[in-house]
Amino acid sequence: METVTNHMEYLPTMEQIDSTIMSQVLSEVENYDYNAYTKADVKRALQKETIDVEAFKALLSPAATPFLEEMAQRATLETRKHFGNSVSLFTPLYIANYCENNCVYCGFNCKNKINRGKLSLEEIEQELKNIASTGLQDILLLTGESRHMSDVSYIGEAVKLASKYFSLVGIEIYPLNSDEYAYLHECGADYVCVYQETYDTDKYETMHLSGPKRCYPYRFHAQERALMGNMRGVAFGALLGLGDFRKDAFATGLHAMLVQKKYPHAEISFSPPRLRPFINHAEENPKDVHETQLLQVMLSYRLFMPYAGITISTRERAGFRDNVIGMCATKISAGVKVSVGGHNSEAKGDEQFEISDPRTVSEVHQSILDHGLQPVYVDYIRV
Repeated sequence: METVTNHMEYLPTMEQIDSTIMSQVLSEVENYDYNAYTKADVKRALQKETIDVEAFKALLSPAATPFLEEMAQRATLETRKHFGNSVSLFTPLYIANYCENNCVYCGFNCKNKINRGKLSLEEIEQELKNIASTGLQDILLLTGESRHMSDVSYIGEAVKLASKYFSLVGIEIYPLNSDEYAYLHECGADYVCVYQETYDTDKYETMHLSGPKRCYPYRFHAQERALMGNMRGVAFGALLGLGDFRKDAFATGLHAMLVQKKYPHAEISFSPPRLRPFINHAEENPKDVHETQLLQVMLSYRLFMPYAGITISTRERAGFRDNVIGMCATKISAGVKVSVGGHNSEAKGDEQFEISDPRTVSEVHQSILDHGLQPVYVDYIRV
């Protein structure tokens, strides 16, 4: 197993690209003092036709809390302008939970004594059939971060199978080199989700004790390498509550904006997960990131990048998820299992974290209709 000593250095097998985005983001975050913003700053930000970086900083500050209603009204208008009344549905499928990383906050931590599992290709296909029978057309394939147990060829075969049953195939796996992303794109993958967890390099070092994930810059540049590998879309996110959530939210938005500017054709999206209880560390909770703070982050993303997708996780309770669709969230998961398999028969491996919304696809579908919105199962057709 490859591991990293200095969290800012690459392993020999890791592709290094020519990009200045990381240095730009880290510089801006270091100088971001959210407590310096006042209500007057927030008012000025909301008066702007276009929310620039400075206005984005104000909207994420504590001073913006009294303005959430105004932000929500504007966010709703922006969401309708760019997405209409549609809400996309998808579900994740965990095909393996083996991991080589020692991340102190994660249920898949290689040091944790959990039930590990990996689906065979036959089992993957049966899971895909069962999920497809619910009507879903968008699938997200996930593995633990282990090249040894879930190599690129195995993931490629899983993507090929998923392409038989689904119009959209996403992957949330360990970061890859651009040629490997190109291979998975040829297999049928459309989009890539990679989350930095925290943009604070010092916090990142203390949270990722060993394994390839300890390399901060390789993970940071994963979205760019995915786009270099011809992926159509990339998702950004920080695990809110792991570090300073306001700085992490700001860094996530700035990172996404700079990548969008460099790759105008890319479809950009956000996922704002909060830290959840997990195996062997059930006492860990979202800490200072409550629903009000999560809503502020999501509204700020919408106003800063009005054309970007925003996914709301099953980490959140059903009531909150129902309230943010149409307002700022444009994509919602349904019929979720976060164990390895479980859509066909008994799960083969333990869950990564606890979910808060166990509703089926049909239940989420009906809830979207009840909110006057339109469930969408596919928004892209390959030709």
